[in-house]
Amino acid sequence: MGASVRLAIALAASTTLARMRALTIARQGMPVLSNVEFIADFPDPTAKAGEVVVRTEAAALNHLDLWVGRGMPGIDIRYPAISGSDGAGIIESVGAGVDAAWIGKRILLNAAVPKEIPARPDLRPAPLDITMIGEHGPGCLAEKFVAPIENCLEIGESDPITAAAFGLSHLTAWRMMVTQAEMRAGSLVLITGIGGGVALACLAIARHFGCETIVTSRHQWKLDRAKALGAHHCVLDDGTDWSKQVRQLSARRGVDLCVDSIGKAVHGSCIKSLARGGTFATCGATTGSDATTDLTRIFWNQLRLVGATMGDMREFREVVALFRSGAIAPVIDQVFAPSGGREAFARLEAGEQFGKLVIDWRES
Repeated sequence: MGASVRLAIALAASTTLARMRALTIARQGMPVLSNVEFIADFPDPTAKAGEVVVRTEAAALNHLDLWVGRGMPGIDIRYPAISGSDGAGIIESVGAGVDAAWIGKRILLNAAVPKEIPARPDLRPAPLDITMIGEHGPGCLAEKFVAPIENCLEIGESDPITAAAFGLSHLTAWRMMVTQAEMRAGSLVLITGIGGGVALACLAIARHFGCETIVTSRHQWKLDRAKALGAHHCVLDDGTDWSKQVRQLSARRGVDLCVDSIGKAVHGSCIKSLARGGTFATCGATTGSDATTDLTRIFWNQLRLVGATMGDMREFREVVALFRSGAIAPVIDQVFAPSGGREAFARLEAGEQFGKLVIDWRES
């Protein structure tokens, strides 16, 4: 056999091996579902220095996946894009500088990668910004993904489906409630929009802290499900101001903490529901960011407003420790095979889910 023939065979073989299945967003637009495609031969990723290639076992969807499809101001998303910021899997290969002992280990991803800013004499230090795996670059909704080893946490024999459903939503909730809002055990906590991953994570963490909880939803069936999970009080959101109902449930006192990711549509009700000295914590604004607030109520009642975005590895280790001990578990709405990924996106975009939507990449 000639050298040219052997080379052609080798190249063909490497091309065949270096392909993977992936859920891609072909282009920017709405509805996002119309641009979601299941691809059987997407190019495999490769690890750079300090990175690892992970064979995905499970990946969960977040509202962030919809924003990737819709496009985000100031972020240059390259289409076709692979979104997905929640992933668990087995490390398959490592880049330069990464200990080979990681190969074969099951890990859970923290998709928030800190951006290193070089020290400058004319620049005051500030908290680090982040880039998001699955937003600023390719994510976990594929058979393989790449991540810095510093953002991988070994989880041993933990179930990858449950782990993928846990990661980002519970990290976000932990930073919002524990780090930023400094929630105390026994607090009265209001959680808006119960049924989404972050809201359910907030409920689980509040229950772990022994807090009394009030939850809201536009759907009675979601309130019923939340009640079964341990929510103490439920408020049906009919689009009007529901703060009086919250105050009635709290003997007119108000709540110590309101955690919200809905934004504009409920912001007024949230602020009016707070007790003196209470805290409003936000991690998102799915109905819009240009909310009208009440500054007089904020300064007169000495309220605090705090924001939270994802979390660092210290916080990730803290909350994942609760997952691995069995103290906190995610709520899973449905598990899909990769070929059913479009159905998962449809359910997410319609807001029909109660809990996390997970893709099992071990299925054909």
